[in-house]
Amino acid sequence: MDIKEFVCREKKRGDCYRLLSACFYQPEKDVFLQEGIFENLAALLKEVSPEASAFAAEMGKVFLISGEVDLNVDYARLFVGPNELLAPPYGSVYLDGERRVMGDSTMEVIKMYEEQGLSIDKEFRNLPDHITAELEFMYYLIFREIEALEKSDIATALNSIKIQELFLNRFLKQWVQPFCNKMREGATNGFYRLLADCALTFINNFHPGDVLPEELLNANAQV
Repeated sequence: MDIKEFVCREKKRGDCYRLLSACFYQPEKDVFLQEGIFENLAALLKEVSPEASAFAAEMGKVFLISGEVDLNVDYARLFVGPNELLAPPYGSVYLDGERRVMGDSTMEVIKMYEEQGLSIDKEFRNLPDHITAELEFMYYLIFREIEALEKSDIATALNSIKIQELFLNRFLKQWVQPFCNKMREGATNGFYRLLADCALTFINNFHPGDVLPEELLNANAQV
């Protein structure tokens, strides 16, 4: 694989994070179907994480036949409330113990965002370590990596890959398993069980450095 092919693959990997994040938004059938979220996600995953692609394709089928009220009831029970959340979508609940939000790990996540030049938008209604925010942060890091590669800035691209690995290993991969387990246990609609399988498979089974082209491998060895 050369740099050009690698960049193409990385664009697809970044879009997988972006679309996967969208799957955790409040379900609006017309919007989701009009944007082709599941078809596009399945197609991209087919080249990046084939195991996860099958779950994404099935998600689309189940979403199509599910009632919007049923989807929203499950969404509320799992992620929003008003009762106790069956699958809290916040990293600190799993990383800091005692089902805490805005714990120490959240502060670390905010610090990583700020180190990459990001701040939390005042209109963002969720917490900084919400599953959608962390998935979109990965998309942003991959975007920065691609931007650097297209400018032949190998050092910056490699640094972005290292930050991705750090964020995955320190945060996202540490809590996605128990989070997805709770989604499977609490969901009454098959859509959210499939989403749990898709997210867990994609996040856990793909390593940013797995497919580095030789030019980047050589540069990385010299760092």
